[in-house]
Amino acid sequence: MTPAARELLDLADDSAPDWATLRRGLAPYFGPLPDVPPKDPASYPARHVSGVHLAARPERSALRLSVQASRLPSAAQLKLMQDQIELPRLRRAVSLVPCPIWQTDAAQRVTWYNSAYEDACAQVGAVPDGPPPFDLALPDGRDTQRSRTALGARGEDSKYWYEVQSHRNRDGWMHFATNIDAIIRSEVNQRNFLQTLTRIFAHLPIGLAVFDREHRLALFNPALIDLTGLSAEFLSTRPDLLSLFDALREGRMMPEPKNYQSWREHLAGVIAAASSDLYVETWDLPSGLTYRITGRPHPNAGIAFLFEDISSEISLTRRFRQELAQAHSVLDSLEDAVAVFSNQGGLSFCNEAYSRLWGDDPDTCVAELSVTEATARWQSACAPSPIWGEIRDFALSLRDRTAWEAPLQMQDGPALRCRVEPMPGGATLLRFSVDRRMVDAPG
Repeated sequence: MTPAARELLDLADDSAPDWATLRRGLAPYFGPLPDVPPKDPASYPARHVSGVHLAARPERSALRLSVQASRLPSAAQLKLMQDQIELPRLRRAVSLVPCPIWQTDAAQRVTWYNSAYEDACAQVGAVPDGPPPFDLALPDGRDTQRSRTALGARGEDSKYWYEVQSHRNRDGWMHFATNIDAIIRSEVNQRNFLQTLTRIFAHLPIGLAVFDREHRLALFNPALIDLTGLSAEFLSTRPDLLSLFDALREGRMMPEPKNYQSWREHLAGVIAAASSDLYVETWDLPSGLTYRITGRPHPNAGIAFLFEDISSEISLTRRFRQELAQAHSVLDSLEDAVAVFSNQGGLSFCNEAYSRLWGDDPDTCVAELSVTEATARWQSACAPSPIWGEIRDFALSLRDRTAWEAPLQMQDGPALRCRVEPMPGGATLLRFSVDRRMVDAPG
């Protein structure tokens, strides 16, 4: 074997290769070669270079192999020399690349690989020259493919997940694998967190609909189905925000718009308001129910909507307002002037008789009328009396209090009886009534 032959096959000077070793070393250049040494003269053309062939000539019990080629032009020789200088650098760079790289032929056999691919095979006990440990289904029509695969056992507990980019070339496929274990763990943690949130929201009586940055439904809870009447099948298809509101409109689960154009414009305003944390609206439904809809911005440009049934709250509020209005009407029908001061000394309520008696309408005042200001007005309209300070002290006192009353005489009006009574919560009730004894007295 000549030195040039040993250099071509990358063999040591003292090695004596057999036919299997020679066949494996020459196959990349002149393959495929026969499994046994040829018995007759043969010529094997080079795979990728024209004008070059491997000549095999039997000589008695020996076999002579020689590479025969025409002389290269000077320019080609210069280019080859330049490539030979650059080739070691490229080989070293490929060997240091941390991601596995390998090439397969048309039969999916591995024909070349780098050091990282060899390390990846060692992680799962695979042979680098054997079938690839990466399970890839390569397409027939496309020239590139991106796929995820795991080495060894598949599943969420797999330690070796890769994203493989495959590119078709004239010799088969070149594959580049990038480890994505961190991405897989992040996705698993996110999915587990989402499942935990789903279990928590499953018991929430408020309907929840979370939309992602593409405005597609990403999360909902059972309460949303109960409140809106939308089917779980429809929600599981991840409809976009407009489709969901359209479904609510068709199911008469939201106020009916005047026309479809104004409805679309209204929805655009809803989305904009919810994105800026400004959307709160009350829906009075044809069924008699009342919903409060709240829109809030969600991380990563998403939007979350809360659907809350406040029918009982609205009914209770209306009934309370009705009862309060009735109580005001009853007090307004009394002849006695009535005023109620809070525990802070501010006028909370007075009836019409109070306004007529003292010529004062607290509803027209911007600031709350205090007991000090009120007693000062009463004092100016009445004859001198020592009770004004006592009324102020009574209204602002935190001690146990007992009802009392005292007479008053208006300067330009009748004699009055002022009754002061404590009320729950520290409030004070004052009632001014005409002293009938003084009115009915003779003379």
